[in-house]
Amino acid sequence: MHRRGGAGLAAFDRQQQSQRQFSELSATLSQSQLSNLHSQLTHFRTALAAFAATHRDSIREDPAFRHAFQQMCASIGVDPLAGPRKGGWWAEMLNLGDWQYELGVQIVDVCVSTRERNGGLIEMHELIRLVSKLRGVKGGEITEHDIVRSIKTLQPLGAGYEVVNIGDDRKMVRSVVKELDEDQAVILAVAQENAGRVVEDLLIERRGWARDRARAALENMLMRDGLCWLDEQDERSGKAYWVPSAMQWDE
Repeated sequence: MHRRGGAGLAAFDRQQQSQRQFSELSATLSQSQLSNLHSQLTHFRTALAAFAATHRDSIREDPAFRHAFQQMCASIGVDPLAGPRKGGWWAEMLNLGDWQYELGVQIVDVCVSTRERNGGLIEMHELIRLVSKLRGVKGGEITEHDIVRSIKTLQPLGAGYEVVNIGDDRKMVRSVVKELDEDQAVILAVAQENAGRVVEDLLIERRGWARDRARAALENMLMRDGLCWLDEQDERSGKAYWVPSAMQWDE
């Protein structure tokens, strides 16, 4: 009995010693792997920083180049256009954190200045046109992708800025804190197909709605939400609703 107990204790000691050795080896390997990873990241950062510095103007001014650069960075989990707090050295190196927030301020400027006529909804291409006009030639070309990214930076403000899809890959930007219901989305889509003009018969013919539904939805758009205007002297139907966010403006 004593010999078996001794053998058992010896085996236990050997097992503990093996575990300690494995732990030490694991720690050594982990430290080596971390050092190697740190070295690779340092080398990568240096190379990418050199690329960014060399092509900074192209990244800022050429939307196709900027988009390709963003895709390359996204594939490795880096966000070069994040704000200064999130982007760190990226924002400092490219000066694109400020660029992104500057674009966000311009988006707010356009949305607020047009809100009285469109009720807080503006068509994406119209927003791009007005922001581009505000930026001027020196501001460089901006794209829908740039607008979408900047709007994401505005979301923490809690002002309701959001990109809304209304079908057929068409987008509008909402700048008020309220959700669009399904009927409103349909009316907006029909309005865009008709330069902003919507009548009950269009909703009945093209969407198969009952007249009561069409009338109630349009009245809600007018009275409750302020998203359209009423023309009671329409030449074709006598009564038509105009959705300003789907209309073309010459300014």
